[in-house]
Amino acid sequence: MLQPYVRCFWGGEKDCSDTKVDASFDIIIPDTCVDIIYCIDDAGNMMSSDYNGVNDRTFWLQNCESPDHRIFTFAIRFYAWSAYLFSEDSLAGTINERCDVRERFGWLDRELRGHLSELWNLTELIQLTESILLKRLEHARYNKHVDRIMSDILRYQGAMGINQLSREHFISDRQMERLFQDYIGITPKKLSNLIRYQSLWRDIVCHSDFDIADAVCKYGYTDVSHLMREFKRYHSMNIREAREMALRYYPKEGNGC
Repeated sequence: MLQPYVRCFWGGEKDCSDTKVDASFDIIIPDTCVDIIYCIDDAGNMMSSDYNGVNDRTFWLQNCESPDHRIFTFAIRFYAWSAYLFSEDSLAGTINERCDVRERFGWLDRELRGHLSELWNLTELIQLTESILLKRLEHARYNKHVDRIMSDILRYQGAMGINQLSREHFISDRQMERLFQDYIGITPKKLSNLIRYQSLWRDIVCHSDFDIADAVCKYGYTDVSHLMREFKRYHSMNIREAREMALRYYPKEGNGC
């Protein structure tokens, strides 16, 4: 029942250093998801509890390599368009931002925080969180306009124009933007572009016979230059470089995902 709303749960123990060490970096690309992330040190003390809003830009993440102490992480990854169902307040202003989870998900924090220092077991925490979210789903902060518009954005993989969306759903552009800012924290145009980019990236990395001209037509780009410019804006590198990097780390991709 949670599959339409929760992308996954993730976390576990990792080593972390307080001193500067040589470390590797991972590229984090916009993925149209948002995360609630808890970090607890090995003494059971809460280090951070953050809500990370939807990103529309790429960044690089440093990996710790020196085990000065251990940290346990537990995170809930929602789809960007479903997190609002479980929030207590507007998600406006959260794009590319991190805030304390208690600001907008106070009820969830009250249910979870006391268990996090006791249960360093990912399976048990997932089971507990699923039961908490399922119970809350009965009283979700649901908006039918947002849900219906999002269905079309996803169905057309971000290729439907904003004007067409507003006409299809009998809503003004301004009202639609206001709803999306309030409930999702991003404009419908930006979210559509991110979904289009993610759909394009899936085609690039999963299909060895990817054809850029076909992609221009499929996803409604103006021309090849427009597609390449938009891709680099989100991915920070061109298509060839991005695909080579992906296949270097995930060699099984490129032959159908």
